[in-house]
Amino acid sequence: MKIALQFAMPSELHALPGARELAPLETVSGVPIFEIAPDILACAGGVSKVNAAMAAELLCLRYGVDLILNAGVAGCFTDLPTGTLVVASEFVQHDVDTTAVGDPIGLVSTVNQVAFPTWQPERCAELLASLGYPAVTGRVSTGDWFAVKGQRAEWIRDTFSPLLTEMEGGAIAQVCLRNGVRFVSVKSVSDHLFSDSQAEEYFDFGQALEALGRAVLPLAKALQKAADRKWSARRG
Repeated sequence: MKIALQFAMPSELHALPGARELAPLETVSGVPIFEIAPDILACAGGVSKVNAAMAAELLCLRYGVDLILNAGVAGCFTDLPTGTLVVASEFVQHDVDTTAVGDPIGLVSTVNQVAFPTWQPERCAELLASLGYPAVTGRVSTGDWFAVKGQRAEWIRDTFSPLLTEMEGGAIAQVCLRNGVRFVSVKSVSDHLFSDSQAEEYFDFGQALEALGRAVLPLAKALQKAADRKWSARRG
């Protein structure tokens, strides 16, 4: 199985052990592509939905990956501790609104759905736990807005009931759906939307990055190993 780890920011990619020392295989459309381990690629595709979608399409079409594992930090609507790992169960896009023509809020009309499920989130959470990295599962909202405390954050919470919010995962989920590629997402809580100290939390998210960097590559290798065992069993 060929897996790609897709991050938004270089700081998230560099949280992987040894990632800073790697030279890219190549740079395509401004996106450096690295090989972190055999058949495990990695990139920091950029912040926002367009950058995320472009990098995901690149991974699907140019590199033919079987699974994209999106990893990064995210803001939390609840009081989960900083550094808590969350396996996304599904994504919604809170900034998609065609209600004026009768659509439900959040409907992505091209594929005619609001929620974009991830691949076997409970199994991924179990794999993380077996590796010593406990995680919870939950819905994540995506949109081109850096979420801060206020009426919009309250509206997203009350409308979509997400656990977390960020700026890329929903776009990657949509690209993977259209390409028939499995999609997994692991987020680390970096800040809390309704905390008075949210800004300070976000700009000091070393703990969140450390938790993410420890867990992501072991999960990718575990998924790869499980897939290889399944393939060998079928051939046998």
